[in-house]
Amino acid sequence: MTMLGQLLAELITMPPARLRSLWRDTYRSRAPDVSPDLLRRGIAHRLQERLHGKLPNATKREIERLRKRVERTGKAGNMHAISLKTGTRLVRAWNGKSYHVLVCDDGFEFEGRHYDSLSHIAREITGAHWSGPRFFGLKKRGGYQPRSTANV
Repeated sequence: MTMLGQLLAELITMPPARLRSLWRDTYRSRAPDVSPDLLRRGIAHRLQERLHGKLPNATKREIERLRKRVERTGKAGNMHAISLKTGTRLVRAWNGKSYHVLVCDDGFEFEGRHYDSLSHIAREITGAHWSGPRFFGLKKRGGYQPRSTANV
């Protein structure tokens, strides 16, 4: 068992006073007034984060998106979500004009403005409601079909 694995196993039986002390050592701050279980989880999270690194921003955004969706609808979403890498440029021709959208770390950039969703951009271009992923060729009825994308 690794040293981290051993420490994580020890957290399970660690008394509250020792957990609070370990919290201070781990976070360099006074332990919050929460249950021993939450202290264990917080300490375990920080120790694993130090060893393996923090979650990428894209993963944090996806978690937040799913949290909001669960809050709103009670459902987390479908299993086939579209995932675009930061820096990807989406290109769509519409009515004889070519439109370019840059995928950013926190949304999309179109004509110098920031947007949270592709659907807002599709509406801006067409003046009508469109599924942004469908408009940009990322999704078609019955499944996903990546196209019209190129990494920059």
